[in-house]
Amino acid sequence: MERKILDKFKLWKESANRKPLILGGVRQVGKTWALKEFGRVCYRNVAYFNFEERAEYRQFFETTMDVGRILRNLSMAGGQPIEPGETLLVFDEIQDCPEALTSLKYFFENAPEYHVACAGSLLGVMLARPASFPVGKVDFLYLNPMTFTEFLAANESDNLAEYLESVDEVAPLPDVFFNPLCENLKMYFVTGGMPESVKLWTSRRDVGEVQQSLSNLLNAYERDFAKHPERKDVPKISMIWNSIPSQLARENKKFLYRAVKEGARAREYEDALQWLCDSGLAHKTYRSELPKPPLKAYDDISAFKIYMVDTGLLRRMASLDPSVFAERERLFLEFNGALSENYILQALTDQFELPPRYWTKEGSPRYEVDFLIQRKNAVYPVEVKAGGNVEGRSLKKYAEIYGTDVPLRIRFSLRNLKLDGDTLNIPLFMADQIDRLISLCEGR
Repeated sequence: MERKILDKFKLWKESANRKPLILGGVRQVGKTWALKEFGRVCYRNVAYFNFEERAEYRQFFETTMDVGRILRNLSMAGGQPIEPGETLLVFDEIQDCPEALTSLKYFFENAPEYHVACAGSLLGVMLARPASFPVGKVDFLYLNPMTFTEFLAANESDNLAEYLESVDEVAPLPDVFFNPLCENLKMYFVTGGMPESVKLWTSRRDVGEVQQSLSNLLNAYERDFAKHPERKDVPKISMIWNSIPSQLARENKKFLYRAVKEGARAREYEDALQWLCDSGLAHKTYRSELPKPPLKAYDDISAFKIYMVDTGLLRRMASLDPSVFAERERLFLEFNGALSENYILQALTDQFELPPRYWTKEGSPRYEVDFLIQRKNAVYPVEVKAGGNVEGRSLKKYAEIYGTDVPLRIRFSLRNLKLDGDTLNIPLFMADQIDRLISLCEGR
């Protein structure tokens, strides 16, 4: 498989201000594979230590923060030398050894010549707690599920992936590319971007195995809920998690606590919801009270939508059978286009530093723009149309209200690529290219 994060690893390796690296991401998203592959390609050897599999490694950090002593112990335990610049030292499941996390400060200060990378499936939860943390002494990267472009490469459609990345003008795509890209996107909605499900499809073409893989992963996540420090919150986390498909199935996708459990209140469930977001399993998208930069300053923290980490997992949790894949546009339209919105949310999150927001204007009629993205010092409204019907009044109303503050309106749909006045229509399968397409429009 090809993962674009390997390019970011290489930049980290060559950085003059390189610090120990912390790689975040949910369970089974491919963190361990990515670090080992990076080490295989770019280093003489990899010294790999997993604190979940081998609890005895934790002892090396419990009694000392002397980096030289730690390195000697690790070298002897691993049976290989750990050489500056030649060895990639990997600490996996580092959340199971808080002392190892603390030691990163001393690796940075006392032994910066060593290349150290760490990963963990619940790192986000750990880092959200008050604890001894090497502030300013580490670099961060985050690994998301495979993008559609990465899926294409894995699915032996490298020509389509290369074509998408070569588009250098905003003009309709020829049918010879457009049609197979639509078909591949349907399959991506079935598999999602979790590496195991993608591998099972691309190597065996067995939808049943894909289904089982996604089910196993959902079960593994539910078992992780038990790692919450407050046992009383574990059932609440599970109820929120399992409510996400029904939350997104409504026309107004604003998260409602009463949709989790009748009579539920925010103060009873907000800690459980925050755990899901800290773990990376859920994305919280706030309503913006004023769509201007900086977007973060205008969050309405009482109104938000919750999306899942992966579209394939959302489809599986919703029990939407893969047979819908064969029914023209239906896969994109199911439960009010929730799969399409979740897919676009993933693509936006992967490309822009600031998580997307959304905008509404209450009243009769009610208007809602699905996402707002901040790019440099401009805010762009983004509408998601799950099929070929692109009629919508919300994007038009948004432009009427904010006028010259709207540099470009963006609409995702199954229509072809086209710039119509100040509205850029992007085919759903080009979501990974949105940042570059905006640049092409601004440079026209």
